[in-house]
Amino acid sequence: MSERHSIPDNPCLDCGACCVTYRVSFYWAEADALGLPEHLTEQLTPVYGCMAGTNRAQPRCVLLKGEVGREVACGDYERRPSACREVQAGDDKCRKARLRHGMLPLEVVSV
Repeated sequence: MSERHSIPDNPCLDCGACCVTYRVSFYWAEADALGLPEHLTEQLTPVYGCMAGTNRAQPRCVLLKGEVGREVACGDYERRPSACREVQAGDDKCRKARLRHGMLPLEVVSV
């Protein structure tokens, strides 16, 4: 059986794998509604945008601060788009991102 990490109070504070794995795309009006400054987003199509830095072969969200797998934080956590809010610690997207970056999956603990 492989070793797994238990989820601490906020496992995202020492991970950040999703921020360097996925393109964070959203309907363009969401950025306006959240008040995200233009320099933090990139236009993908006339109706979709993404967080700057995530539309690359090796994505890294412009808002990610710190070292992935050690200590990270979102530079504007309160205004993060829905695509970021949808990823939950220990879910399938989290697991895939962590494995891609050599980290063990989180064990989801039911309360």
